[in-house]
Amino acid sequence: MKTRVLGMILAGGQGTRLFPLTRKRAKPAVPFGSKYRIIDFALNNFINSEIYSINVITQFKAQSLTEHIQRGWRFGTFLSDYFITLVPAQMYRYEELGPVWYRGTADAVYQNLHLVENFDADYVAVFSGDHIYKMNIAHMLDVHRDTRADVTIASFPMPAAESKRFGVMSVDDRGRVTDFLEKPDPSTLPGNPTTVLTSMGNYIFSRRALEELLELGVREEANSFDFGKDTLPRAIIDGYNVMAYDFHRNPIPGQAGPNTYWRDVGTLDAYYEANMDLVSVTPEFDLYNPEWPLRTASEFSAPAKFVHEAAERRGQAFNSLMAGDVIISGGTVRDSVLGRHVRTHSYSLVEGAVVLDHVEIGRHAHVRRAIIDKNVVVPPGARIGVDPEEDLARGFTITENGVVVVPKSYTF
Repeated sequence: MKTRVLGMILAGGQGTRLFPLTRKRAKPAVPFGSKYRIIDFALNNFINSEIYSINVITQFKAQSLTEHIQRGWRFGTFLSDYFITLVPAQMYRYEELGPVWYRGTADAVYQNLHLVENFDADYVAVFSGDHIYKMNIAHMLDVHRDTRADVTIASFPMPAAESKRFGVMSVDDRGRVTDFLEKPDPSTLPGNPTTVLTSMGNYIFSRRALEELLELGVREEANSFDFGKDTLPRAIIDGYNVMAYDFHRNPIPGQAGPNTYWRDVGTLDAYYEANMDLVSVTPEFDLYNPEWPLRTASEFSAPAKFVHEAAERRGQAFNSLMAGDVIISGGTVRDSVLGRHVRTHSYSLVEGAVVLDHVEIGRHAHVRRAIIDKNVVVPPGARIGVDPEEDLARGFTITENGVVVVPKSYTF
């Protein structure tokens, strides 16, 4: 009989560290890489791994995410096990306590355990919806079965100094997880290691183990209920077979060498740098691999266009990425990522910028090291990212690394 695998993508995060990009949208709905949303990469990982039964669990500011998935991620209705279903927070459990929103990642899955039962899943792949990476989940599932694991955690080596936002695990020589600490202070780690093994927030559970761990844990966790903080440490203590999966061993068809690119774009600086990664001559994260296609919601856009060729009024772009219906009209774009329907007018200069959909850059405007959210008209002669005092006076956010963020629909 065919193994039944249910995907559950956790896409309900508020993304407070990405504000103002998350002022009106959930973190997984934030645009990325000129034409994608962050959620697209998790969805592509499941589809390319031939896992076609997927629930997307939402909660905060989900309208934009809902519209994106409904518009661009639909199977036909002929095969009942081929679906991408949006699952809003329904306060499904805790009738005796009254309505309760999700209290963490584990609680989000616990409140939707009926979906696991209805699907009659053998395995449940619980994945984060807000990271940029490629992953052959089918290979991770094979390793999970071969090691007879109850839980398998996708792992990524990281400098200890950068690990405080992640779960950190210790493993034995067989890859079995012997200890799990959620977001520890690096200075408290035993032996002060320089490199640690962190959790990517992606898990495969055997169904029985998932149900047992959630049913037991929910009775003991009063205020929060998280996989990293609660469920995984309990599974280790209670003797479940918890295995670490080495992400670097994950094979991607059409990709030579180890799989090493994984980015948590949870901060504005991380989001900016991940976009900038794409414009290098040979990016580590390849968007152009036909054996691992990266789909997104289709939009019937006109081609990108470059106009004017006078000496100082030349439409040109260098080391840049742009979506459809972009017009570079007598301006220069350099080392930038441009979304759909962007217009740059004559004598403008855009360099090192992430410009989202429906943005207009006026004549003689200068934009550098900036993120400009949707529906912004930059007036002629305006400067963004040139003078910090000028940017602060307009109310723009400036990150620790000096990236200026212009919020959605900002009016100059």
